[in-house]
Amino acid sequence: MQFQVPQFIEVEDKIFGPLTFKQFVYIAGGAGCGYLLWRVLPIYLAAPLIAGVVGLGAGLAFFKYNGQPFILALEHGFFFFVRSKLYLWSNEVRDTTKKKDLAAQIAAPAAQIYVPKLSDGKLHELAWSLDIKERIAGGTADDDERADSSPLKGIIAPVRTAREALIN
Repeated sequence: MQFQVPQFIEVEDKIFGPLTFKQFVYIAGGAGCGYLLWRVLPIYLAAPLIAGVVGLGAGLAFFKYNGQPFILALEHGFFFFVRSKLYLWSNEVRDTTKKKDLAAQIAAPAAQIYVPKLSDGKLHELAWSLDIKERIAGGTADDDERADSSPLKGIIAPVRTAREALIN
């Protein structure tokens, strides 16, 4: 059997004309609070409060901050002011000689050329031969690496598999 998969599940349904249920509640709540303020307080005190409450209701209903509903921004702001904040600063002097020694230790083995042996494993041997073939194809191999008379004799050319090396 084939079933219909719901699409656009993030979009809320419009229930009250062009408004969703949440938007309607925010607008109705802001308007209701504004009406109560108008009835209870004198107009010169109620006017700024009404403007703030209605504006907050409209902001909650329609405004998005960084693609998120405005209510989340208010929640994050509230928790920022309420929760404790702990900032740590470490004022220790760092020793740069340790870094230099570490760099020298790392650079020392790189100066030596590693020639794999047959006992290292077929995967390592295959990776080595592919690396050599890339260097030859890319033109990054030096002429002294290719020559048989160099001290590196035959590291790059010819490339042999383990079976060919055993036969020869």
